[in-house]
Amino acid sequence: KGIKYHPIVVSKHDGVPIFFQRSKSAVPYDPFAASFYMVSRYEEYLPFACDKLGRFVAENSLAYENGFLNRPVVNIWSLQVKAMLLNYFPQLSFKENHYHYVSTMDIDNAYAFLEKGIIRTSGALLKSFAKLDFKQIKNRLLVLAKKRRDPYDTYDYIFELHNKFKVKSIFFFLLGDYGENDRNVSIARSKFRSLIKLIADYAVCGIHPSYASNDDPEKIGVEISRLKRVLKREVTKSRQHFLRLGFPITYRRLISYDIKDDYTMGFAQQPGFRAGICSTFYFYDLDLELATKLAIHPFMIMDATFRYYLKVSPEKALEAIVPLIDEVKSVNGTFISLWHNESLSDVNPWKGWKNLYGQMLQRAVPND
Repeated sequence: KGIKYHPIVVSKHDGVPIFFQRSKSAVPYDPFAASFYMVSRYEEYLPFACDKLGRFVAENSLAYENGFLNRPVVNIWSLQVKAMLLNYFPQLSFKENHYHYVSTMDIDNAYAFLEKGIIRTSGALLKSFAKLDFKQIKNRLLVLAKKRRDPYDTYDYIFELHNKFKVKSIFFFLLGDYGENDRNVSIARSKFRSLIKLIADYAVCGIHPSYASNDDPEKIGVEISRLKRVLKREVTKSRQHFLRLGFPITYRRLISYDIKDDYTMGFAQQPGFRAGICSTFYFYDLDLELATKLAIHPFMIMDATFRYYLKVSPEKALEAIVPLIDEVKSVNGTFISLWHNESLSDVNPWKGWKNLYGQMLQRAVPND
């Protein structure tokens, strides 16, 4: 249950949601104030009832409450302003934008069974035995004996699809110390380091700051250093694990560690446009009234949103994804998806979800 802080009245103009209405104006609202409200995430600076992970939830947003979370209103407003200006000043010229698609992958758990070490592996076997889950025990032992592929080792399949559709991708690696909410393979494992190097040959790589780093920001620097040592290059892109994003502290911390591009801007609980926009923008620190050079790249959909939060089928998920792609195409924006290697494993809890990614790519990738 969220605390409501939205005295803002939302109406419609030409079928588009608007607010900050004005009666004596060429347009019946203030598109600049409304855009600043959305893109600055003003409402997330206010007190709010957070979820168990401390996150601002989609259902408490102005966009969700007023039914426009599924529309890139800032892009639409900008096109309305453009049309108005051209009506009065037809000699004006504007830069032409084009639709783009970017695939992003979070590697929270590189392998289901491999490279977990004796203690974690023994503990997992005992847990399965206690549940009498002999199928899981068999699968784990076959993988460890190298007689079966690790179910989360879906990287060949991912790159097969990316090559087929000519997809540009970014992979974010969780390199935090093992903890309750940070359970990836240790960076000390040579197989994991080799995997990162292999992926870096085909895609851009970024850091996935751990859950624990939110409480101990020095961990961000440690994790970035780990990735830099493996890649032997600078790390300038990031996405927060569990999408834990707090204004303005998270972005200030990333800036202090020389992160230039962040991809956390999106909701875990709902698909759509968290900042009302499908274009890259720069973080503006409201508290300090400071423009920064941290580029924010909003994503629109995440596989886990449909599986864990909305609890819908892959078919229903695709039905929700396609209209969002169409919305982005209609304003020549950038559609960004968030996927995990696990969701392509076709094993529980992702049984039956493997094909969704390819179906989404087929619709999201530009035809030219």
